[in-house]
Amino acid sequence: MTEQTPEAHPAVLELARVRAGLAAGLTVEQSARLIGTTDEELTADAQTLAAEISAANPTPSTPRVGGARGVDVGNGAGTVAGGAARYRQKTGLDDDGKRPERRPVPTDGRNPFAENTWENR
Repeated sequence: MTEQTPEAHPAVLELARVRAGLAAGLTVEQSARLIGTTDEELTADAQTLAAEISAANPTPSTPRVGGARGVDVGNGAGTVAGGAARYRQKTGLDDDGKRPERRPVPTDGRNPFAENTWENR
């Protein structure tokens, strides 16, 4: 684009703003804020604005992939057999998937859920 005069049509000036902004990596909305009447002024303002925006919003140096890993990573827990073993361990099942036989809790003949009063102590 050639040098623009201050009397340039607003649509031509807007197009010059958008072109300068897109070349600098700005969005159309950000390009609308550029100040200047010539291509050189708009390009310089676009580069300055792009540098300020990138300084205000730094990108992480390494991409974040995967997330945190738990204590069970790498010990076979990702397999079906590993998951079944972990489930049995957590729920108290034996290797056949059955609950172990429960034995009654020994008591001295009193109801453990009875209210303790002076009469039944």
